[in-house]
Amino acid sequence: MPAHTPTQKIAIQQFIGITNVKESAAAKQLKNNNWNLQNAVNAFYQGSNASSTPSQAEQNLNKLFDKYRDNAREEPDAIGVEGCMRYLGDLGLSLEEPVVLAVLTELDAPTMAPTPKKNSASDMPTQISHLSSLRQHLPTPSLAPTSTFHRTYRHTFRLALTTGQRTLPLDTAVEYFRLLLAPPGLAWNTPTTPWLDLWLEYLTEKWKKAINKDVWEQTGVFVVKSLEDESMGWWSEEGAWPSCLDEFVAFVRSRRGEGQGGEGDGMEL
Repeated sequence: MPAHTPTQKIAIQQFIGITNVKESAAAKQLKNNNWNLQNAVNAFYQGSNASSTPSQAEQNLNKLFDKYRDNAREEPDAIGVEGCMRYLGDLGLSLEEPVVLAVLTELDAPTMAPTPKKNSASDMPTQISHLSSLRQHLPTPSLAPTSTFHRTYRHTFRLALTTGQRTLPLDTAVEYFRLLLAPPGLAWNTPTTPWLDLWLEYLTEKWKKAINKDVWEQTGVFVVKSLEDESMGWWSEEGAWPSCLDEFVAFVRSRRGEGQGGEGDGMEL
């Protein structure tokens, strides 16, 4: 067998853990998919579906699904709230950890009570099996923003909505901002600006309104830019930012003792 790089060896072990195939088969499938784990897993299960006889890997996935299914008689194709909680518990996760939001994002859960359907083996890897190793392979949340953070942040708005809602009540939005934007999530603070504290203060004392999807998503963009440049040299009043963020910039500058030009004597807290 040819030598593999350390990264490739990790991918092989992940693939084996998901599919329960031999090392040689795992390496071959990964190589055929340019060592992209998710593409290789999806290709593997799509190939398995071509056979009328369920593969061992598909049987394993079905058993895993059945373990967390709440009501086999009334909802045979869904995992409900209790099953989800058992699954997260088996992963050693607490609902108060931001990594739970990452898990639910990978499940593509529409709400905090996901119901992944037991439709086909090709869907199962991203919905259930892949998550058995998700926690140990997630990037450290407190580091610089990653693709995982961006996906999780955007999906959280959908998770937090209740049936019929189009906006998040302010108190709900505040709790999710705390969960996502403070350690062990992404630390929204820079050397001279406690961004998260100022944001929550502004929302609760000045804004006092629900948060819609546009405000939520543009806040995520704002967070990343403010971490890259806390002086807000990138900010323009002519930009297409929501009024909520326009007012927040003025609020921050006021607390810093700055004028519109962005210079001042420092933070006034």
